[in-house]
Amino acid sequence: MVGAVVEAYAGLAERVIAGPARLGRTRLVAVDGPSGAGKSVFAARLADAFAALPGGDRPPVVRTDDLLDGWDDQLTFWPRLEHRVLGPVRAGRPGAYRPYSWERRGFLDREVPVPAGPVLIVEGVSAARAAVRPELTLSVFVTAPAQLRLSRALARDGAAILPELRRWHAGERAHFAADDTESGVDLVVDGAAALAHDPDRYYVRRR
Repeated sequence: MVGAVVEAYAGLAERVIAGPARLGRTRLVAVDGPSGAGKSVFAARLADAFAALPGGDRPPVVRTDDLLDGWDDQLTFWPRLEHRVLGPVRAGRPGAYRPYSWERRGFLDREVPVPAGPVLIVEGVSAARAAVRPELTLSVFVTAPAQLRLSRALARDGAAILPELRRWHAGERAHFAADDTESGVDLVVDGAAALAHDPDRYYVRRR
């Protein structure tokens, strides 16, 4: 693939650990990109790479989908993330949030703890928005062709969500254009790369 290079998750994890902590004493990593691009997979594999480092621990991964109050909260959930997670961690305290149940259409009673450790990964649409970039040690944008992203989302969640999904796609396109997200991040990752690589250990970076 022209303009692409294979890189190791382990090297990226080492780069983050060597970088500055900007959210208090925590290195905040944001994994952004459109629905179905492969953000969750990338975030999970990066978290595994942190755990595999000598003396390393697996950092918490906060999915913004767990903080949304339904489909209409696509971009307006941020105060919840700030109040429940980023604010406490910035102050050196553990955070916690109640995850949203898309089946029950409401927040669950149980809380998910978020320790104020060396690294925190936040994954989801608008995770690397301009407002938080000064506090990010690493920002990532994962992308893939639109038709593939649509088919992935429908395979995962079913065809019944198609009307909401099309509205969601329109909203994220508008956000990324206004926010200039892809140009503002540190790393753009091909979530559908044809370049030969071991996807568990490596990712494909777009130049």
